[in-house]
Amino acid sequence: MGAAHSHGDLELSDSDSEYQEEGEEASYNDATEETPEKSSSTDRRPRTPSSVDDVEARLRALKLKYPTASKNQKSNLQNEVKLYVHHGANTAKAKWVCSEKLASYSFLKTSKVGGVRGGEDDDGEEESESESEGEGWWVLKVSSKVRVKVDDEMQLKTFKDQRRVDFVDRGVWAMKFFSDEDYQVFLGKYRDCLFENTYGYEANEANQVKVYGKDFIGWANPEKADDSMWEDAEDSFSRSPQTVTPVRRNQDLTQEFEEVANDGIQSLALGALDNSFLVGDSGIQVVKNFSHGIQGKGVYVNFGREQQRGGGGSSLAHSTPKKALLMRAETNMLLMSPSNDAKPHSRGLHQLDLETGKVVTEWKFEKDGTDITMRDIVNDSKGAQLDPSGSTFLGLDDNRLCRWDMRDRHGIVQDLVTSSAPVLNWAQGHQFTRGTNFRCFASTGDGSIVVGSLDGKIRLYSSSSMRQAKTAFPGLGSPITHVDVTYDGKWILGTTDTYLILICTLFTDKDGKTKTGFSGRMGNRIAAPRLLKLTPLDAHSAGATNRFRNAQFSWVTENGKQERHLVATVGKFSVVWNFQQVKDSSHECYLNQEGLKSCYCYKIVPKNDSIVESRFMHDKFAVSDSPEAPLVIATNLKVSSFSVSSRR
Repeated sequence: MGAAHSHGDLELSDSDSEYQEEGEEASYNDATEETPEKSSSTDRRPRTPSSVDDVEARLRALKLKYPTASKNQKSNLQNEVKLYVHHGANTAKAKWVCSEKLASYSFLKTSKVGGVRGGEDDDGEEESESESEGEGWWVLKVSSKVRVKVDDEMQLKTFKDQRRVDFVDRGVWAMKFFSDEDYQVFLGKYRDCLFENTYGYEANEANQVKVYGKDFIGWANPEKADDSMWEDAEDSFSRSPQTVTPVRRNQDLTQEFEEVANDGIQSLALGALDNSFLVGDSGIQVVKNFSHGIQGKGVYVNFGREQQRGGGGSSLAHSTPKKALLMRAETNMLLMSPSNDAKPHSRGLHQLDLETGKVVTEWKFEKDGTDITMRDIVNDSKGAQLDPSGSTFLGLDDNRLCRWDMRDRHGIVQDLVTSSAPVLNWAQGHQFTRGTNFRCFASTGDGSIVVGSLDGKIRLYSSSSMRQAKTAFPGLGSPITHVDVTYDGKWILGTTDTYLILICTLFTDKDGKTKTGFSGRMGNRIAAPRLLKLTPLDAHSAGATNRFRNAQFSWVTENGKQERHLVATVGKFSVVWNFQQVKDSSHECYLNQEGLKSCYCYKIVPKNDSIVESRFMHDKFAVSDSPEAPLVIATNLKVSSFSVSSRR
């Protein structure tokens, strides 16, 4: 594949589209959703309508004959809207079509399993389901064409200036409201239904406090949140003396290298030194790091051929590692495989010497003489893999957070030749008695730890204590499947299935000092988070079964340097955001939104196959004419490298 295709530049809003009446011949090309003055239409095309209102005016001017409702019929309709459907996806023929000039919407509470998302709905069922007080969930019904559960999978996007909302239900739809009051009434009811469907409580102030806590009420009511920390962060970013190449609004991704993997790629272990590693089903392919990406060296370590100490075969040959962790100046790698396919938990890991290509040992997870499991491992800190003497790393299970040490309790390196069953030393940590349901974690530059949970909570632990979190963010109800943090600990990026959540950890203490939530309780001056989402059109194009995975910041390991981009994977898409743009409170994305600020300005790199992982290389590989190190995208069969260049 050649240069990266974009569904919108790093700083641009949604792609152009058009509206017309369904079943009619009238056609208008390239009508813009948000910024009509930026339309790319040419002189050969008809003049582009700039909004839904313009389309309506054009249709009236054409004097087309439509069946109209009588005055009596119209007066009987409640919650009147104009309904549009999008045709053509992201092709040149993409257009909005008016599905119904006068439709009616309603929110219904139902316990019916079938037909909520993707099924049929009979008009006769409405009376028995509407406004029921029993168990169930809220659905949005529009005429007979839309019936969708109110949740984040709708990907609802608001356009306040156009009195319009877009959303997904087996396609992409838009509703246009006839007055500002109608628009606000819909949004209020939608938020109430979303809250109740997410948390199981009726939407009121008492229940919002119950869910979020008094200190985080700004998460439920962003208008009440303190955004000053976002503004302070923007100022500090622009003042950073280490920013050699300024962050530019216009940037392109250009493919530099593409390598065919020797084996099916399961994970990507990027190095900050000479090499990176593609971990496959039966071995590891070593590739060389360059300033424009990674490229194969032809070195391959086959798990099946390697002999463990003592001449016995390694059990690594009979498993597929899902997690790879570089250690000791990237001369060693820890490989963790799930105990079975049904669960991600592992009872131990393999230590591979990358210089000899041999498995050194198989470690067991054990505490107080009892075998235990881990679901994830990470380095002690952001730059710990570069430490040549490192012997410790962090471990996470559903209700455990700990530090493992490959030395014995007296600090002596274990004799792996004579040891019958090498056991990792539980050096520090805590086993929680109540269900924390930990799912993922990451470490900062100083070793502080952020942990994401099944219930959406994100907890911050200092480097000195794993027993009690310094700060616990409530989340927004969706499970956190992956989490990352900047080197300085000021920003956290959580991944959920349908959106990314960016959290600022900065706060001012009672003495007027600025700190992060890793070092103290943040109090009630907590900024509301920002969400990173796909537009309804891109979310639909990505596929209903594809979810956001493994969102990460670009990679720095030095104080004073600032991460510049965010990248996440969804299906066959690698999605890149400009970090500074997301933090900019005056950014155009946020001007006509309701609720939490959501950024839709990103660049998509599409691949032909599902993407395993997308990551930026270490900051040291950023060349002089680029604001960022290369982006590496791995599918199961290929790995591609893209340079980020400034558009001239």
